[in-house]
Amino acid sequence: MDFQNWMTAVQQRTERALESLLPAADIAPQRLHQAMRYATLGGGKRIRPLLCHAAGELAGADPARLDIAGCAVELIHAYSLVHDDLPCMDDDVLRRGKPTCHVEYDEATAMLVGDALQAQAFLLLSDHDLADDPRRQIGMLHLLAQAAGSRGMAGGQMIDIEGTGKSLTRAELEIMHVHKTGALIRAAILLGAQCGAPIPEDEMTRLDHFAKRVGLLFQVVDDILDAEASTATLGKTAGKDAAQGKVTYVSAVGLAEARDMADSLRAEAREAIEAFGERGRRLHELAHYIVTRKF
Repeated sequence: MDFQNWMTAVQQRTERALESLLPAADIAPQRLHQAMRYATLGGGKRIRPLLCHAAGELAGADPARLDIAGCAVELIHAYSLVHDDLPCMDDDVLRRGKPTCHVEYDEATAMLVGDALQAQAFLLLSDHDLADDPRRQIGMLHLLAQAAGSRGMAGGQMIDIEGTGKSLTRAELEIMHVHKTGALIRAAILLGAQCGAPIPEDEMTRLDHFAKRVGLLFQVVDDILDAEASTATLGKTAGKDAAQGKVTYVSAVGLAEARDMADSLRAEAREAIEAFGERGRRLHELAHYIVTRKF
């Protein structure tokens, strides 16, 4: 299967899995469940589930297990977007081409949607058989919790808030995005690999390095797109970071150097998994897709 068809197939199965794994809209409290589904379904590139499936293929994982792991990470991502868009955070009105959750519903509901989606993610990881060794599955729960918490995504968001209106060095910016964006992308890749057969320690080290490079790559490209693409293309408000005085890779180093950074990060990511050969094909293809995407 070529990459485009593979990507579409994974995106479609992820959408079906999310539809079945989220509480039905007619179950009480209906408004909360409707809003959870509104915030999660029918949009997004599903990059994290794609990375989860790609790493899982490398480890020979059951696709059904990868559906659960990928959806768990996607629910954490969806919750973070709902909270990011709140008036107390980025105060945005558009996400994935439609009104943000707090605009479509209300601020209190959106807050609860984020809380409930986060809890649902851990419910999925604990409710399904994802690893042959129970201790390994506990480790997967630990990995996602760490990626989402104060030493991961939430901590990165705090650094972002504190850095608004300030001048950050490239190193400081990297620390922020290792946490804010990179931690969850890394978790998606490592969770996918852990759904399969154990792989040698040196291979896991290579995969971890790939995951870290791809996490930063995604953010650099995101910053480039925010500076260049339109709101209609992005499905969210373009140029919002610059308008709010937030430091991006483009504002910190310039557009040309940001593009050079993206090329370097992709090369480093590819080199990290070169030894996997054909087993790493989908990961290679996703790294290329991330750096060439237009939205």
